[in-house]
Amino acid sequence: MKWTRRDLLKGLGGLPILGAVWWAGAGSTVHNRRERNEILEQLNIRPSLPPTVPEIGGEAVRVGIIGFGIRGEQLCRALGYATEEWKEETRLEKEEDPNNTAMEDFMKQDKLNVKIVGVCDVFDVRAERAINSFSTPENKVKRYTTYKEMIHSGDVDAVVIATPDHWHAPMSIEALNNNVHVYVEKPMTHTVEETYALREAANQSKAVFQVGHQHRQTLSFSTARDIVEKGTLGHVSLIQTNTNRNDDNGAWNYDIHEKASPQTIDWDQFLGNAPKVPFNKNHFFRWRKWWAYGSGLSGDLLTHDYDRLNCVLNMGIPASVSASGGIYTHNDGRNVPDVIQVNMEFPNYSTGSSQVKGKEKGMTFCYSATLGNGFNRPTILMGHDATMELGNNLTIWPDSASTRYAEMLENEKMKPHIPIYQYNPAANVPDAISSATSQYFADKGLMWTYIDGVRVDSTFLHMREWLSIIKNGGQVSCGIKEGFEEAISAHMAGLSWKLGRKIEWDAEAEKLVPMEGIDFDQVLLANENWEMQNEIISTG
Repeated sequence: MKWTRRDLLKGLGGLPILGAVWWAGAGSTVHNRRERNEILEQLNIRPSLPPTVPEIGGEAVRVGIIGFGIRGEQLCRALGYATEEWKEETRLEKEEDPNNTAMEDFMKQDKLNVKIVGVCDVFDVRAERAINSFSTPENKVKRYTTYKEMIHSGDVDAVVIATPDHWHAPMSIEALNNNVHVYVEKPMTHTVEETYALREAANQSKAVFQVGHQHRQTLSFSTARDIVEKGTLGHVSLIQTNTNRNDDNGAWNYDIHEKASPQTIDWDQFLGNAPKVPFNKNHFFRWRKWWAYGSGLSGDLLTHDYDRLNCVLNMGIPASVSASGGIYTHNDGRNVPDVIQVNMEFPNYSTGSSQVKGKEKGMTFCYSATLGNGFNRPTILMGHDATMELGNNLTIWPDSASTRYAEMLENEKMKPHIPIYQYNPAANVPDAISSATSQYFADKGLMWTYIDGVRVDSTFLHMREWLSIIKNGGQVSCGIKEGFEEAISAHMAGLSWKLGRKIEWDAEAEKLVPMEGIDFDQVLLANENWEMQNEIISTG
């Protein structure tokens, strides 16, 4: 699907939060207030605002940025720091499209008590951009040549890690071991062994650790959690969630900077523990396409969908995972799949039942992804009594065979094809979305949420929570427990795709069920499937 800027003008906000919640069937199936109130009373759903956090007072939190690429810049804007280049680009976009509110949104964002004092990036151009944009006469941003130099400097209280995946755990562990607070992008780790090592470091550290799943601040997800807990859907047996992209940018073919060279990029430091290969611009700027640096669809995009459903259902790590797919849409040298189907099984999971005890138990989480088609497939939670469609909006349809709503369905107070509940926190205020990839994240509720009809950047709320807890104590919404569940589940999917076998989890022992002759981390890091198979044969 091709998107133009005009096509992507969407509602920004306008209705107060309570006014955005309505019973969709009221106008067409019930003609008096008593019957309408009867249904709303039975549902008893209330939109859930993000929890308030204490003020970030006292001395400013001194933050170091490790990795200043695409996501690194976005995280800095959430902290209140925008580059001069972004400001100019946004100004030009505003001239082209007066409805573009990106700069106004940034300027209206609440100020956080934070000071960016350092940057560490292996590409000179990126590091210099941060220094030139964020330095002031009172605060000269320092460039650190290595992350260890930054962490051990004594000049940073906290680090924001937005590097390729293979650096997430080593950097986080180093910071936590030195009681430096950590905000790290997903996936939390690159290997199974790292996942345990990082959990140990986080549990032993005095520092606050947060994983960058910002959707945990989105109102529709917290409202969905309330809906599930109240039994509105009945027993949920199937979840369907999807990734749909059809452009090169969405397939991780990012622009290659004209100034990139062995003289401007510290190639050896970029590689780290990855295989030693000659300097390669394609690998540097498009690292998500290779297992050596990234985690493919399973770690890069499945993690979004897994965690946003885990924050609603608290389902934890699946008992088993099966995956299939291949490189079907972008045969460009990549070795991660661009089409994948993942089934996660939760045989003992239950959301409660309106039927006789023991009849219902277990759930399948089905994730389907393609980078070769942009048709929007919504996230669906399928229960015995109702079905929920979940994104930035939320809609519930009663099921024709529902036990809970049987009487109302029989009396036609409810009809299966008419939603009984909708939550739409945004309406009728234009906003420009810059790309199909941005639209993908927006539809999933991963870019922003709405508070009293006003759009708020979800990443800003997530980072504000982290900073407030650094100052005031408390518990983050996506800490080491949630990150551990996300990482293990994603690694199970990657392993299943590579091995073509079901991967099982021993919940009691808290480890993957071993396979004779197979080193799971060796499999995860193998560059090619045939190469991995040869290693398995030779060691089996």
